Amino acid sequence: MGHGEGRTGNRNDQSAKPAGKRPTSEQLRDLWPDIWDLVRPRRGLLSVGFLLICISRTCGFVLPISSRYLFDNVIEKHQVDLLLKLTLAVLSATAIQGAATFALTQLLSIEGQKLIAELRRKVQQHVGRLPVTYYDANKTGQLVARIMSDVEGVRNVIGTGLIDFVGGLLVAIGSFILLLRISTLMTLLALGVVLAFGLALTRAFKTIRPIFRERGKINAEVTGRLTESLGGVRVIKGYHAEEREATVFAEGVQRLLNNVRKSLTAMSVMSLSATVLMGVVGSIVMYLGAHNMLDGSITKGQYMEFISLLALMIAPVVSVVNIGTQISEALAGLERTRQVMHERPEDEDPTRTREIGPIRGEVVFDNVTFAYNPDRDVLHSIAFTSQPGTVTAFVGPSGSGKSTTIGLISAFYKPTGGHIYVDGIDLDSVKLPSFRGQLGVVLQETFLFDGSIRDNVVFSRPYATEEEFLAACRIARVDEFAEKLDEKYDTIVGERGVKLSGGQRQRLSIARAILADPRILILDEATSSLDSESEAMIQEGLSHLMKGRTTFVIAHRLSTIRKAHQILVIEDGRIVERGTHSELFRLRGRYWDMYTRQHALDENLFLAPGEGDVVPETPEAAGLPKL
Repeated sequence: MGHGEGRTGNRNDQSAKPAGKRPTSEQLRDLWPDIWDLVRPRRGLLSVGFLLICISRTCGFVLPISSRYLFDNVIEKHQVDLLLKLTLAVLSATAIQGAATFALTQLLSIEGQKLIAELRRKVQQHVGRLPVTYYDANKTGQLVARIMSDVEGVRNVIGTGLIDFVGGLLVAIGSFILLLRISTLMTLLALGVVLAFGLALTRAFKTIRPIFRERGKINAEVTGRLTESLGGVRVIKGYHAEEREATVFAEGVQRLLNNVRKSLTAMSVMSLSATVLMGVVGSIVMYLGAHNMLDGSITKGQYMEFISLLALMIAPVVSVVNIGTQISEALAGLERTRQVMHERPEDEDPTRTREIGPIRGEVVFDNVTFAYNPDRDVLHSIAFTSQPGTVTAFVGPSGSGKSTTIGLISAFYKPTGGHIYVDGIDLDSVKLPSFRGQLGVVLQETFLFDGSIRDNVVFSRPYATEEEFLAACRIARVDEFAEKLDEKYDTIVGERGVKLSGGQRQRLSIARAILADPRILILDEATSSLDSESEAMIQEGLSHLMKGRTTFVIAHRLSTIRKAHQILVIEDGRIVERGTHSELFRLRGRYWDMYTRQHALDENLFLAPGEGDVVPETPEAAGLPKL
């Protein structure tokens, strides 16, 4: 499937015009390039399948044609010598038809599963390349549904569903030609009824197709909520919210059930129509056939042949109810998949054309403005310079814009105004793999994979040596708890590291960043889950890691950033103060207020907060209430 055709990666795929409101011809026209992309590499396979279906369906004509000779020649004329030949012909045709059908089913069923696996790989790979803004706009469960569920029915587009449809069409045409030779009047009357039924089917599918599209959307929402509930089970149990979550999920399941009911009702009406069709056609053939046999226009054998061939002609039309439903569902899934695949990956941004080599690490924010939504800026004219080998710390209340600033440094987002330069190069023009390969990130929300301790640490450098791996674990103090475990570094940490404490998870995340050996290091509350003793030890390791690297730190625990080369105080998306710890402390502004209030119970504050500081001797002297 193609992608990037006039779409950007920062839009919600659900915002597209509802497919059900567009004409079917327009939908098929839009989907045809994607369908052809699926068919083209399998043309040889489909040709073999087409040949097998022709053989199978041709053999299917032997039995009805033989029935005429059975009645007219063997029974009426007593030509008993034909009986053995007819029997052998039917047995041979049946054997060939069975073998061809078996080969066809095996061939296309296996290929259909291969197609599903291939599409899942492609969609997952593509989704993984989409920008962070796309993930911000779409729920995880919806993306899981796109990757796992929506591709399931696509096999019907080039698999057994399509072949059955084509094969049935060929049988219907062949039967129609043979029927005309027996009785033109009966054939045309039967065809008229069949065409009327076909017209009704077309209108019915226009009703069903939107139902299937809506089902995919509902299924994605229900799956998304279930994924969130399972991931947040501790929060749910902590607030005794099991019943509430069960109610929310039950409502989603009920919506899904209501949708299924609609489709089942429509399919039941179609099945009823098919039954009525068989009854009407059967009555017409019985009435006219009896008159034709009585006046000698056709023989009993021809009448039996006509009935058998008529069944062959009508059967594909009736089966369209089932096949059409499968293909409609497949097309709905394909359209949803297509929406995802046409989102532009962030590494295919046409403005990012420059490969950046090994960097020194100078980062400059030149009046940077950023907005998640066009009508509200969250950063306003942010300007600062971080020299290579220095530490820049961001402090401020929650929601002030610190994490957004970090996201811009990581190139997760693009500024809506101003520029970010790395070693004098506009970051907006840099190809992301060449830049991000030189980043080390420890985010506030520690994420671990359901693998071993080793797997999670070497994630940043899969080909690191054992010595490098162990050194990173020592610096981050991972060895202190890992060496005590039965499986040591091969211990499985569980989903999101659930088998480890918060502090242990954060140590693993820090070790992962250390092993990456980055030029730019980003620490977002990197030690927030650690006790004081562990934090002191890890700070020592981080100090070693920071040497020679440009480091950005977000810290609410202000004692951890006293040695930063510059501290930027951010409030409401603006830098309100900047300087070193001593400079800001002497300023007695916003930073001083935060620092003194945070350390009101810390006796060390009132002894020696830093060289050259004006030291308040008591909390009251620092402007704090008496404790």
